[in-house]
Amino acid sequence: MSEPTQHGFGRALVAVYAVFALSATARSTYQLLSKAGEAPVAYSLSAVAGLVYLLATVALATDRRALAGWTIGFELLGVLAVGLVTVVDGELFPDATVWSGFGAGYGYVPLVLPLLGLWWLRRTGGERPPRTHTARGQDD
Repeated sequence: MSEPTQHGFGRALVAVYAVFALSATARSTYQLLSKAGEAPVAYSLSAVAGLVYLLATVALATDRRALAGWTIGFELLGVLAVGLVTVVDGELFPDATVWSGFGAGYGYVPLVLPLLGLWWLRRTGGERPPRTHTARGQDD
């Protein structure tokens, strides 16, 4: 059976995701409302990151493991893609995003967090469902 997020490391993981959901969403909302013209792509990417963190938080907290896996996987791809682009050509983003420089502005937590999230999901994945057998004795 899977390990719920109400205890231990799972609870801490949900808390960190919640903090990032709140901070990224609040920051990007302020930036989009007050100075969207300065760096619309960067601020929009931060808004996407905030929504991804929010969805991952809800999925982890409610034990929707498949949704959590997809969301955290998307997060990892996002931080790797945006991180690479900002390192290769930083001028494409006149202002930083949550995922810029692989999350350097946030102590690289945006890079480490999805790795921890995917590791935790895999480690606590629970038992596989029992295998069924056909009349001939072969596995389905």
